[in-house]
Amino acid sequence: MRREQLRPKRLAEEVASKPKDRKNGRRHFLPIVTNTFDRVFISVVLFVATQLLWMRFLEGFAPLWVAAVLSVIVGFFIVTRG
Repeated sequence: MRREQLRPKRLAEEVASKPKDRKNGRRHFLPIVTNTFDRVFISVVLFVATQLLWMRFLEGFAPLWVAAVLSVIVGFFIVTRG
């Protein structure tokens, strides 16, 4: 069926029903299509940003290793589930 012939509601249902990852059929939470390198890069950028923001605002209250642990956990979650 051609896209021009689809009604908007049907087209929206067709787009929503397609999984983002065609290999294993999982849907990811990131709003963009990514591969493993992209997810690792996003995790590293978030790690650096978290460290800098932590040093600026929270280092007086909690040590920097807490930010590192939190960043590693979030990075692992992004790489595996993102």
